[in-house]
Amino acid sequence: MTNKVRAAVRTAANKTEIREYPMPDVPDDAALMKVEVAGICGTDVKLYGKPPSDDAVIMGHENIGYITNAGSQFMERKGVKDGDLVFVEHYVPCFQCEWCHAGEYRLCPATDWRGNPDAIRYGYTSAERAPYLWGGFAEYMYLPWNAVIHKVPEGVSAELAGIVTPMANGIQWALFDCEVGYNSSVLIQGPGQQGLSQVVACKQAGASLIIITGTSRDKARLETALKLGADYTIVVDEEDPLARIKEITNGKGVDVSLDCTAGAGTIPVMLGIEALKRKGGTLLIQGEMADFPNFPLGKVATKYITIKSARGHNYRSCELALEQLASNRFPLHLLTTHRYGLEDTDKAINAVAGKGEEGVVHVSLMPWK
Repeated sequence: MTNKVRAAVRTAANKTEIREYPMPDVPDDAALMKVEVAGICGTDVKLYGKPPSDDAVIMGHENIGYITNAGSQFMERKGVKDGDLVFVEHYVPCFQCEWCHAGEYRLCPATDWRGNPDAIRYGYTSAERAPYLWGGFAEYMYLPWNAVIHKVPEGVSAELAGIVTPMANGIQWALFDCEVGYNSSVLIQGPGQQGLSQVVACKQAGASLIIITGTSRDKARLETALKLGADYTIVVDEEDPLARIKEITNGKGVDVSLDCTAGAGTIPVMLGIEALKRKGGTLLIQGEMADFPNFPLGKVATKYITIKSARGHNYRSCELALEQLASNRFPLHLLTTHRYGLEDTDKAINAVAGKGEEGVVHVSLMPWK
């Protein structure tokens, strides 16, 4: 093991530098992870273009790698050993608060980077905070005692395991939060890695109708959605999406609308409200907008709509996502489309943003490539 760790560091908006950090000392209740794959998603694109702080940050919050240099307490507590391939969630919770005791550590203040300046979360925490290695765009990551770890099942490659985060979000948002299940009808807006993962989750849960929308630039992704189990695709800049949804559902609308778009403003929310059935539908929203002028609150109340917020995942959804990857039931390799090395981090993020190569779904940053 070398004495230095190379990392791609966000130093300003849309700017990355390769820096070296000292290999940290590892106490008995901690470990390191040799990063094999760090997935890149739409959140990375947003944080890269508009950093929430001026601090240098090692991004990367969808991280797969091998346990190394683990202390004896760490191995005993986590049930892992050096050489195990693991998925490390981006949350680093306290395990003391009410949310942690309820099993909802995604809501723990100790990992809430929005509201707590001292919070730790992989891919978000300042690289100026010792021991510095708080992100997956690096050769190694530091794992304290309260890191949340999942073993990757036998037969699942590191690259395929790299999509466990969007898969877990799909299970969390669609199945656990919005209660998609047997005979449900679902509208999924946006055919990126998150939308496609929602297709798989809904199909696995027994949804009888899955409609997914995209733009004319997304036609290859929409074809992939059909291979993963979607029943209908709608190209929103070529046809009236609401009219088409009404046609497909014989005027009834859908049970659940899941917003998996990025940068689309109020349009997906408004379409979701209109597309839901007459009474009792569920709407999943993203948190991109600070406010929503002229929000149709009256229609939401009249239609008795339940609104859920897309907010990460829990332990169970991650375990189920890994089991899904190991099942080989769906051609999930179709999602792992592009691979980049550490020096090409800027290019990799821009590829997810649609600025570069065609056909991008999920990008794997491989620090040792």
